[in-house]
Amino acid sequence: MDTISPRTIRRILDEVDLQPHRTRYWRTARLDATFKERAEKVLWCYGNAGPLARRGVWTVAVDEVPNLQVLERDPIRRAIPGAIEQREFEYTRHGTVNLLLFLIVHTGRMEVAVEVKKDAAHDIRALRAFRRRHRGLHGVFLIQDGDPSHTAGDTQDYLAGCRGWWRPRLTPAHASWLNQAEMLVGAFGYHYLRRGSWDDRGAFIAHVLASGPEYNRLYAHPFEWTWTNPQMRQWFASHAH
Repeated sequence: MDTISPRTIRRILDEVDLQPHRTRYWRTARLDATFKERAEKVLWCYGNAGPLARRGVWTVAVDEVPNLQVLERDPIRRAIPGAIEQREFEYTRHGTVNLLLFLIVHTGRMEVAVEVKKDAAHDIRALRAFRRRHRGLHGVFLIQDGDPSHTAGDTQDYLAGCRGWWRPRLTPAHASWLNQAEMLVGAFGYHYLRRGSWDDRGAFIAHVLASGPEYNRLYAHPFEWTWTNPQMRQWFASHAH
């Protein structure tokens, strides 16, 4: 065949579900005993989130959105028949904001904290505020990644000083996809951050704090999660070296 049309190439690629024009950064997790131990603990919490909640113990996944830019753009030109929506390319920056999102796994509801800095001191402050809001609970299994703000000595001292109320469970290194809060970050961003424009940080922060309760009212639901410990162990056995 001397020539092949672009349409034929697209059809062939569609049929075999290949997208050679796209790429994505990836960091392979190290499949060792530490990976297996951490994954088992996290998946156990997910699998038992409902029964635990009935006993007054929540499973809460936490994830950060660090250094989120506050951008101001000219108004979007909304879609009309025959023309797609248009968003102005140029924008004005108004600084950055750090968000910390809490996902209550058994309900899918969220809470959000706005942090000036991403460090242990601000992480501890957000955890203390969460505990005050839910002082009636018997405890919380806290799912989070191994970010330095989570593993710092001050953070560990605070968690240990709560006498078992916080029960931290770290996801394996380079396996943040085991953190359900990543799905919350995507869902919240889709509904409330993707097309926004704010003229200062205060307006952005007010928008975020008002959007959390609305998300809970309109969109919150437990995220579908089908990967169980038996499935993980089978996968681990076939991939670990």
